[in-house]
Amino acid sequence: MNNYKFTEIHKGMECSFTDTITLSNLESFIALSGDHNPLHVDANYARKKGFKGRVVHGFLTSALYSQLVGIYLPGHYCVLHSATIKHKAPVYVNDKLLISGQVVYLNEAYKQIEVKAFIRNQDDFIVSRATLNVGVSDE
Repeated sequence: MNNYKFTEIHKGMECSFTDTITLSNLESFIALSGDHNPLHVDANYARKKGFKGRVVHGFLTSALYSQLVGIYLPGHYCVLHSATIKHKAPVYVNDKLLISGQVVYLNEAYKQIEVKAFIRNQDDFIVSRATLNVGVSDE
């Protein structure tokens, strides 16, 4: 876990990590969220609707943005205030994802940063993009 304090963060600062979406991740999210939509639980149904297989929930993918700011940029001293997220393409089980973010704005009066973030799949295709507003302390 990174420990960047507000005074240590600068515009242009970047961080990224990788993750693979597993069947266990999907099944756990279904149990946690209660979202049993057939696109997420029935591969045959999903294929009939034009997808390669079971579609991973957008909010499961979006949870990786929380990991980005809570662990990597800035890490320990942050709280995620808001997220504007756009899902651009479906994510499937076993997709290998690259989650990256860059600080694009600092608000010294409120000790907040804005992070532009992206999630790319193994084909380098952007499956999601986000603007994350994050409070960062110095303590």
